[in-house]
Amino acid sequence: MVGKPKNIKSVRDLIKHLRTDISDNKRPTWFRGHAEVNWNLLSSYSRLINPPSENTLLKKFKQNAAMLIDHRTENSFDWLFLMQHYGVPTRLLDWSESPLAALYFAVDTEKDSDGALWSLDPVKLNKNAGINSKENCYLPSFDDEELINYSPESFKGEETTELLPVATIATRNNPRIQAQLGVFTISHRDKTPIDKIGKKDHIRKYLIPKESKADIQEELTLCGITKFQLFPELSSIGDNIEKELS
Repeated sequence: MVGKPKNIKSVRDLIKHLRTDISDNKRPTWFRGHAEVNWNLLSSYSRLINPPSENTLLKKFKQNAAMLIDHRTENSFDWLFLMQHYGVPTRLLDWSESPLAALYFAVDTEKDSDGALWSLDPVKLNKNAGINSKENCYLPSFDDEELINYSPESFKGEETTELLPVATIATRNNPRIQAQLGVFTISHRDKTPIDKIGKKDHIRKYLIPKESKADIQEELTLCGITKFQLFPELSSIGDNIEKELS
């Protein structure tokens, strides 16, 4: 990304910018919304100042979560997904294939602060990490060999290895990830924010003025992009009804 970020003051602005900035619709584009414009693209684990080891967090989570989960976890990545889902710091960073879903997260909170919408070319990001393919839109999954060194088993090993973040797809095995069209980047020990890597041609930032947040949220509601749409859970129904009554 080069130059000053474009402003998004409405859903119409978003569509107008995407028509201009996404030149190849056959390549994947991911989106992420930030309620605060100055937040960098770092995973919650990477933001910790003096973090415990990931292995320690995994063991603490497994200790009490095993009897509460209603499906089988196939591998250690599945445990990371669960931890991310329930707010434990992980090396995962959530993205969406839907710009409207990402826009919702940018305007839903912190009404007194400017927000940001990020768009990511995940294929270009992965080239910085040495992942290349003859396929124009190739993205590895968590089952592929490109992700072996990012697994919790490998991550707790040799601490001198530092790899850049990688964009990867995963099975959408819960209603929330499916509703949000969720995809992920996963970091390693290199804590360079995704928006600071390489030539930065994989990333683009749009600014959302704080005074436009309420109007954009109203537009999203008219388009059916609500909390219940993105979080299809009982608590979301109550929140929606409360907003209707206020």
